[in-house]
Parts: sequence; C-alpha cells; structure tokens
Amino acid sequence: MSELKVDKVSPRTGTYVSLNTVGSKNIIINGDMSIAQRGTSTASVTSSGYYACDRWRTGFDTAGTWTISQDTDVPSAQGFQKSTKIDCTTANGSLSAGSLFYIQQIFEGQNLQYLKKGTSSAESLTVSFWVKSVKTGTYICELKDDNNRTISKSYTIDSASTWEKKTITFAGDTTGTIDNDNTAGLEISWWLVAGTTFTSGTLQTSWDSLTNANRAVGQVNLADNTANNFWITGAQLEAGTTASDFEFLPYDVNLDRCLRYYELVGSGLGIFFANGHYYTNTYIRTSYKYRKIMRTAPSLDIASGTSYYRITRNGGTDYFDDLTLSSSADKSGLLINTTDVSGTAGQTGDLRTNTNGYIAFDAEL
Repeated sequence: MSELKVDKVSPRTGTYVSLNTVGSKNIIINGDMSIAQRGTSTASVTSSGYYACDRWRTGFDTAGTWTISQDTDVPSAQGFQKSTKIDCTTANGSLSAGSLFYIQQIFEGQNLQYLKKGTSSAESLTVSFWVKSVKTGTYICELKDDNNRTISKSYTIDSASTWEKKTITFAGDTTGTIDNDNTAGLEISWWLVAGTTFTSGTLQTSWDSLTNANRAVGQVNLADNTANNFWITGAQLEAGTTASDFEFLPYDVNLDRCLRYYELVGSGLGIFFANGHYYTNTYIRTSYKYRKIMRTAPSLDIASGTSYYRITRNGGTDYFDDLTLSSSADKSGLLINTTDVSGTAGQTGDLRTNTNGYIAFDAEL
C-alpha cells in the first residue's frame, strides 16, 4: 500500500517536515467527488476534458450533449455527501461508428511502481464504486496502460434509478512495465456510449494490445434519450483481488492531492490573488507560488474580458482585461503579468479578480 505524504511546518524550527499521516490505498483521487474547484456544474459538454469534480475527465466524440455536475444524490447511509451526475440534454440515438463517451481518471506512472506491472509478480487491481442510472443494462469499465495495453470488464445496472455498489477485479499484467515518471501510466474509464468502432469485436477481458473493436462490446447507449442520467461516487481502485471499505480522507488532504494537477487561484468579485507592481507605466508584474508543487509546469487557465481584473494602488484602482505568463513556469511557481493598464512605474498594489474574473493553473494529465 502506498502512503500519502503531507507537508507540515515544524513549530520549533519553522522548516517543512514530511509526515506519513495517511495511508492511501486508493489510486483514484477524489473518489468521493467532494472537490470541485472548476465549479459545480458545466452545461453543453460536447468534447473531451475536465469538468466539475476534480481529476475526473471525459473522453468524448459525437455522443450527444451533456451537463456534468457535482450532485448531492448519494447512496443512503454510506458516508458520501457528493456524486458526479452526468445528464443527457441532447440525445443521439443513431451513433456514428466512432462515437464514444466515457469518464475516467489518469494516473502518474511513478505512483504505480508498487503494482509491479510487467513482472511475474504483477498485482491484480480491484475497483469498487457506487453507481446509479436511469438506463439499465450492460456497462463497461476499462484499464489502459502507457504501453497501449487494455483490459475491459462488464458490469450490469440492474434497477433503474437505484444506487448499486459494483466491484470488478482485473488480473495483474505480466507484460508491459509502466514508466517511472510523471506522465500518464494508467487510466481507468467508465464507458457510457460506444459506437461500432469499439463494440464490433469480442470484449477483451484479459490484458492484450489495444484493439478498438474489443474495448466496449455490449455497452448500452446512454445518449439515446434525454431522460438518461448517470451518477457515480465512492470510486476506489486498489491493489489486490478484494475491495476494502472506501477510504474517506479529510477534506484538506483530498484537496492537497487535487492541487498537484489543478489549482484555482481566484474566481468572482474581489478575490485577492497576489501583490503586484508597475514595472513600467503600462506593465504590471507579479509572481505566484503554487500552494503545492504541481505535476509539471502548468498552463494558465483564465477568463479574459473587459475589466475582469483590477489592481488597487496609491489610493485608486486600475482595471485590466487579462493576465499572461511572463516567463517559463516551473513546478513551484511562475511570473504573470498584464500590459493593458496605465499607471506609474514603481507603484505597488493588491491584485484581485473582478465579477467575471477566473484564474487557475492546470497541470492535468
């Protein structure tokens, strides 16, 4: 079992120490859907990407239109407070061959070396999760590694609109070691829609080289009716052949794990995010240090528009529209700037978002 290391400040020395305070058996991050830095709902989803709950990504191609949200519908008396809800808002009952829709998590290879994949001692993996759907029938859960090797297993939603717990075990793979680095080493996907490109073969229930036709055989089409909704929570992936009870982490620890991949800096009216100074009369410069070391140098995820941001300095306020990176970012921090201002070189002030401002850093896989 791997361990999650949490940094703390020593009250005696003022230095950082690493405490192995929480044993993290769950490879999945934010499996209880409690963290949603990007917001609690995204409408009109028609493409691959990250929406609503942290770390949960969609793979998507011509499969209707969806709203993805953090929801409060959860299985009764299980300790969960949030779920991810996937709501079909525009149906597609006649799929293209290449239509697909799945939700997934992707994991760094360096966090998976204890699985001993590609050796004779390769660990089996067991996924457990709670699921609910309006549409009953066969669904597919798939693992895929960085060698383009896959394995798929089916599960059945038996009763419409009823929370059900599912457990699936995948055998260990003695072929194809996972790279020991910060890139994508393994992904787990829950299929919701699959065209004939992915369903025309025989379901690949043992590890083998990727064959698209064998990936999602038997998968129902969740996109065939706008009444179709799908919920998931309590997702846990762990080494071994049995599922243990879900590992509930404290909110701050769960958030820390998410911050390695995405950090919301500020959103909405009046959120302070940094101190800045006028480097020239028309150029504000500021530095920013991430709350956690990120997986890789991130990109800037930002909303831009008239007066989305402001600096308060020398008794007044200047508004500006955008921020950009002024130097190559690293995993610890970066410089950001704006040039659409007019002020006095040398003056300093606090930088804040305005009504529609949004700033985040993205280092997702």
